Amino acid sequence: MEQTASSVDIRELNERINQQSAFIDLLMMELNKAVVGQKHMVERLLIGLLANGHVLLEGVPGLAKTLAIKSLAAAIHGRFARIQFTPDLLPADVLGTMIYNPQEHKFAVRKGPIFANFVLADEINRAPAKVQSALLEAMQEKQVTIGDYTYKLEEPFLVLATQNPIEQEGTYELPEAQVDRFMLKVVISYPRQEEEKQIIRYNLNPQGMAKINPVVTTDDIIKARKLVREVYMDEKIEQYILDIVFATRFPEDYKLPRLKPLISYGASPRASISLALAAKAYAFIKRRGYVIPEDVRAVCHDVMRHRIGITYEAEAENVTSVNILNEILNSVEVP
Repeated sequence: MEQTASSVDIRELNERINQQSAFIDLLMMELNKAVVGQKHMVERLLIGLLANGHVLLEGVPGLAKTLAIKSLAAAIHGRFARIQFTPDLLPADVLGTMIYNPQEHKFAVRKGPIFANFVLADEINRAPAKVQSALLEAMQEKQVTIGDYTYKLEEPFLVLATQNPIEQEGTYELPEAQVDRFMLKVVISYPRQEEEKQIIRYNLNPQGMAKINPVVTTDDIIKARKLVREVYMDEKIEQYILDIVFATRFPEDYKLPRLKPLISYGASPRASISLALAAKAYAFIKRRGYVIPEDVRAVCHDVMRHRIGITYEAEAENVTSVNILNEILNSVEVP
């Protein structure tokens, strides 16, 4: 659909988005019953939900990663499945398998936990590569192949994965191809002291934890996703996104020759698509019908941090992909 930048169109779009994004407040209220603080993580889960993108949460144990994902699923009328990834897990445990029926003398398909709206892949880096790669088709094509049959997954379908960055023993690093399929990689930090005091009180409450009520239907989510794509993005913002992505591939073109030996490979075209979609979803959450440069900057680290390869030289200098991104964001001209 061709969009025009006339103020009337944007005003009308703004009003529509303002009305139809009211459920965001309801979702936030439900999530806040279970998750204290962690506003950044909750917002990023909502961006993934609205932009139809999978989310990888990374943080030390006990930071409410699993709790936040379970609470989000509970607040939506949808099917939720949790898969605890372990070194002995098999692809069939995730996708399903063919089971022989002796009465009928034929094989029947038994579907695995992947057939849900929200799939929590807990501690995804604990399973070997063949299990991790079993998720690839489901994540990218929204379908699963078991034997000779291919099954479409129900919409909305979202993989929300967690990984623990501190343990290396018994873990398997996610392959680059898989990491690239996560729209966002969110790094979660410890709560503040005031928030932790609240967490203690919540958990010691004699009445127990507050119950999460389903406040949104999957149909509401599908409608909202269509509206998110209608959020107006000016050509200057598109160019800004392209400049950020291309600066990771050809830093010397953006007066950043110092970064050239630190980057082994730049962000893929998936980064450009994800950055544009995540910025639109962020504008939607902020109840706006148009994208501003601040929306792009707000989601940039979560969309890009896992899509830039760093060299041994960068590791030797303790330079991370986040440091590289900060330098790019400080250098690329803001429209």
